[in-house]
Amino acid sequence: MTEKVDFKKTLNSYQAKRGEFRVVDVPELQYLMIDGHGDPNTSPEYAAALAALYPVAYKLKFASKRELARDYVVPPLEGLWWAADMEAFTVGRDKSQWDWTMMLMVPDWLDRAAFERAVALAGEKDAPARLGDVRFDTLAEGLCVQTLHVGSYDDEAPVLAEMHDVVIPGRGLALRGIHHEVYFSDPRKVAPERMRTLLRQPVTPA
Repeated sequence: MTEKVDFKKTLNSYQAKRGEFRVVDVPELQYLMIDGHGDPNTSPEYAAALAALYPVAYKLKFASKRELARDYVVPPLEGLWWAADMEAFTVGRDKSQWDWTMMLMVPDWLDRAAFERAVALAGEKDAPARLGDVRFDTLAEGLCVQTLHVGSYDDEAPVLAEMHDVVIPGRGLALRGIHHEVYFSDPRKVAPERMRTLLRQPVTPA
């Protein structure tokens, strides 16, 4: 029977504890990615993005199991978040001003050709509206600080303030790159106060 890999358990970059700020070296990873803008709670663009990502991810998973005898749990949804005025993100949390890239990690044994086949299969019947916007790309974050937030997304601000203003400078580091979140909980199934979200910030020596 094919062993099913769960990257949440095997990848060091997915490990985080509440109240602990870890410095980690995140390796280059490959992802399905799709970009957008606006409030994820109300934006049709955001809903359409997820509706395009997941069919491709599952076509890849099934092909990997069938053709390569390598099965895995589809990794958690991830997001890169930023805004032209970062106060709209960190202070005022004006979500209508947010830009984002939503992502699902792809195992390193699958390549661009596998991605292209998966996109073609996902488009054979009832193709998602944004299927053509899904891309296959890599992300090399390198040195990062990360922690686990438990609770509503709207309660992240104090944790981010501690990370950005206390922890990172206190360790002789400086912010760089884009805020990154990994969603271990499905908000449709988990109460807001119990949701688990990894918060990651790329850094560089100050």
